[in-house]
Amino acid sequence: MDRIVIGLCGGTGSGKTTLANRIYKAFGDDALLLGMDCYYKNNPDMPYEERVKINYDHPNAFDTNLFVTHLEMLRRGEKIIHPTYDFTKYLRADKWIETESKRVIITEGLLLFENKRIVDNLDIKIFVDTDADVRILRRILRDVKERGRSLDSVVKQYLTTVKPMHEMFIEPSKRVADVIVPEGGHNEVAFDMIFSAILKKIND
Repeated sequence: MDRIVIGLCGGTGSGKTTLANRIYKAFGDDALLLGMDCYYKNNPDMPYEERVKINYDHPNAFDTNLFVTHLEMLRRGEKIIHPTYDFTKYLRADKWIETESKRVIITEGLLLFENKRIVDNLDIKIFVDTDADVRILRRILRDVKERGRSLDSVVKQYLTTVKPMHEMFIEPSKRVADVIVPEGGHNEVAFDMIFSAILKKIND
């Protein structure tokens, strides 16, 4: 059975996760969703105060080798057991998840298009493009409500690492995209076009 891998990239708060989830739900049992965020490197021997200071928006923050290995395994139809990440502790969680390969493999992440090895494993590349002011507001709400962080820490992180890394790595990677979607998962026309394109590929 041929498999198709769809990659969604975009800045923090762009709506890429919302769009990825919509595509995943649309294809039901024929699809799986794998977030690049699960593959942050683990630093259990480092004190919390030091882990907080790591630049999590830089490519070096990710275990890219494991992520690429798992993508390649899924493409071949093999099962993987992938890590998960605890964003409140800045540590890899104890839980690893067993995932069977499916016909439609969806993956999403900030730096998905920055690495050529990842890009080479993607059949459809979607960049979610959203205004910076909208993205920072979404990030503040997410990090304060869901990840237990203070407003000051979120703003400081945005100014010191998130914004500079977006300009250095994420924005330039837009050039490799097959499709650029304004406003993420709430763009109904774009979603319908993407759904139809995936359907056509898996039925060819």
